[in-house]
Amino acid sequence: MNSEEEKYMLRCIQLAQNGLCNTAPNPMVGAVIVCDGKIIGEGYHVRCGEAHAEVNAIRSVKDTSLLKRSTIYVSLEPCSHYGKTPPCADLIIEKQIPRIVIGCRDPFSKVAGRGIQKLKDAGREVIVGVLETECRQLIRRFITFHTLRRPYITLKWAESSDRYIDYSRTDGKPVILSSPLTSMLVHKKRAEHSAILVGTRTAELDNPCLNVRHWYGRSPVRIVLDRQQKLSPSLHLFDGSVPTLVFTEAPHAPLPNVEYLPVSDYRRNILPELMETLYTRGLQSLLVEGGSQTLQSFIDAGLWDEIFVEEAPHLLHSGVKAPEISDGYPFATEYSFGRSFRHYTASRNSQ
Repeated sequence: MNSEEEKYMLRCIQLAQNGLCNTAPNPMVGAVIVCDGKIIGEGYHVRCGEAHAEVNAIRSVKDTSLLKRSTIYVSLEPCSHYGKTPPCADLIIEKQIPRIVIGCRDPFSKVAGRGIQKLKDAGREVIVGVLETECRQLIRRFITFHTLRRPYITLKWAESSDRYIDYSRTDGKPVILSSPLTSMLVHKKRAEHSAILVGTRTAELDNPCLNVRHWYGRSPVRIVLDRQQKLSPSLHLFDGSVPTLVFTEAPHAPLPNVEYLPVSDYRRNILPELMETLYTRGLQSLLVEGGSQTLQSFIDAGLWDEIFVEEAPHLLHSGVKAPEISDGYPFATEYSFGRSFRHYTASRNSQ
């Protein structure tokens, strides 16, 4: 692989990450335009519904006459269809850019190689697959959503050094295992996801807000599993400040900005039906912050892509045991703000 091409593709990836909290359900994309060994234009997809990375990169070029002898590097295949914006492949052809280097193909069915073919049919030199693994990792949420037809799922919890997540309790406040700074990281993850989910017990005992308060970005859609409609409408989850979906056994009178969704048969595993509903509503990623039982149900069903476990120094000695993960899954240890985190990644994400 050409080291120059990798250098510019790394810059594309770096630029693309600036759109992390704003592009969904679109993928993060970065673009760099190079002429005579110098970068003359850069751009990334800032926000869903706005200009794509290629458009922003082309707009940033001061001397547009240079485009006719430039190379444009882009982390994802340029689109070839009319969506909220015109096709980027058409713009590249119109600007007479002769050479296009692409990180990875687009898994979205309306593109899926068509952008590449359109550029080739126009006589352009097209190179595909530069830092392909890294570019696919960048858009793993988008890929999972369009290939598995479900949200990209992240499980997150904090556990004590003796592997408990809380005291055994029927009321009262939960034990606080996260520090103020690691709590900030939790809010960062919330801002990076389209939806966040808890079960009945967590909603009832903890009365969480599940919004983004200690980071920038939008609060995710709140999802609550409440089979028997035990939860009080006075809980923070039903304050109407954030769209909230409640999966339940029977219909319920709506509350402001709260939608009750009856599950066809709550006695069986409802997760497949849950996944289908979130997919049809275009919720591309899901953060599960539920209690041990809810988290374990996702693990047992194999419905997860990443797991983050914060390891707190506390000893609880007894209480609610942390979820169990099979020894077959390797993990990396990460360190932030004086705490260690175990980060598991499902093997399919590297494929």
